[in-house]
Amino acid sequence: MLKTLSAALLLLISTVTLAAGKDAPKIQFDQLKKPNWSEQELSNARLVTDFVQNLMNDHNFDYVLAHYNDSAYVQHNRNLPDKIPGLVGFLQEFVESYPDYSYDVKHIYTDGDFVIFHSHATLDKDHRGNDQKGMNIIDTWRIEDGRIVEHWDSIQALDLSMRIYSLFSGGDIQNDNGVF
Repeated sequence: MLKTLSAALLLLISTVTLAAGKDAPKIQFDQLKKPNWSEQELSNARLVTDFVQNLMNDHNFDYVLAHYNDSAYVQHNRNLPDKIPGLVGFLQEFVESYPDYSYDVKHIYTDGDFVIFHSHATLDKDHRGNDQKGMNIIDTWRIEDGRIVEHWDSIQALDLSMRIYSLFSGGDIQNDNGVF
């Protein structure tokens, strides 16, 4: 009886864990890439896609620290800490409050060493796909020698709750980098 109960409990935990993993949006890179990109632009876009998928959707912070922490990473969003460990620390705390936070990439643009994502970020799983909820985000990364070295963003709150959240969370300057 104990063996059967243990097996059932293990199966339940595995199923819930697997189902939770499937809930995280996946960036559809093959659908978003453009045929006119150079090999460098394709490589840069793949790099940023891997970074963003693991950071923003999978919340795989250990992976991000292991694969992207060798970078200078200058953060131009004044409300976020500088460098990869600062960004990861911020997002670790953020997803404790908003575990369903996700980042649905709608468009990817490249220009040499620059990769731009146009995305829809939401805090609640039920808001995914609803363009009246969450945030409209334009992110720009600069790549140098195969490393992500700079980041800028522009964020538009789409609903009242996100506007209020932005109002109260947007005042603390976390780095000395300029916005440009």
